[in-house]
Amino acid sequence: MRGMRAIGVTEFGGPEKLRAVDVAQPKPEQDEVRIRVHAAAVNPTDTVLRAGGHRTEGLEPPYIPGMDAAGVISAVGTEVSTWQPGDRVMAVVVPVDERGGAYADEIVVPEDSVAAIPEGVDFAAAATLPMNGLTAHLALEQLALAEGETLAVTGAAGAFGGYVVQLAKDRGLYVIADAATADEQLVRDLGADAVVRRGADVAERIRELVPEGVAGVADGAVLDGEVAPAIRDGGGLAVVRGWNGDPGRDIRVHRVLVVHAARDHVALDRLRAKVESGVLSLRVASVLPAERADEAHRELEGGGVRGRLVLDFES
Repeated sequence: MRGMRAIGVTEFGGPEKLRAVDVAQPKPEQDEVRIRVHAAAVNPTDTVLRAGGHRTEGLEPPYIPGMDAAGVISAVGTEVSTWQPGDRVMAVVVPVDERGGAYADEIVVPEDSVAAIPEGVDFAAAATLPMNGLTAHLALEQLALAEGETLAVTGAAGAFGGYVVQLAKDRGLYVIADAATADEQLVRDLGADAVVRRGADVAERIRELVPEGVAGVADGAVLDGEVAPAIRDGGGLAVVRGWNGDPGRDIRVHRVLVVHAARDHVALDRLRAKVESGVLSLRVASVLPAERADEAHRELEGGGVRGRLVLDFES
């Protein structure tokens, strides 16, 4: 069987555990497509998998991170009619299965996990959209705020938070976002109506602007219960790391899991359209060769990255 390169770990640990490994070229099943990967984004969830923080029972090493890929379709399953070899696509990838994640020369995903790359967008930029864009979409869907209501966004300068701000404004919401001083203009440029200083006391600062409390919070900064005081009684809190706490006051906690949208082609294609219409902006921090994935993980874990680091699988 033909082999190919992937970037993964054979034992969990720090960034230094990442290395190039040889794996079998995957073959698409009936409703799947194979993608020749040109770019894969680096996300915090990738560092969690690398360190052993995801459930991998029943799987054999190497463990290959990556939930975002962009590239060109190289083969399709017998029942696939939507795509054909040569199509430029982006895909959301679920890495905790036997075939691993997006850090590979070629990947196989269900055809519903794929959308066309937005017009005028290169592979690196397209790779930053699927996972974080779908997570932002899910957060807003679950919060289900009405037009004109107020949403607070923590971690607004990050990839997830930035997409939430832009999608929320497109839905007609009033957005309060947090930011460090250096990121305030960035967050305003994303569309935030008001900006408060980030930090553990962000709930207090939000309440200063909205004494009755906001209708909902999208918590990209993973403050969990610390941000709940900013929410009005009966409001909503969207969390991205599975927080199981109870904020009280009838506040509904929405645990946002992107795997629930991993086969939502309609939502992913709508995100493509939002990029083409100018609603969403794609932010690439820097592009590194795939073999330097350890550097990318180290930089991401060091903090302060704005936009997404991207691994180049074509160099």
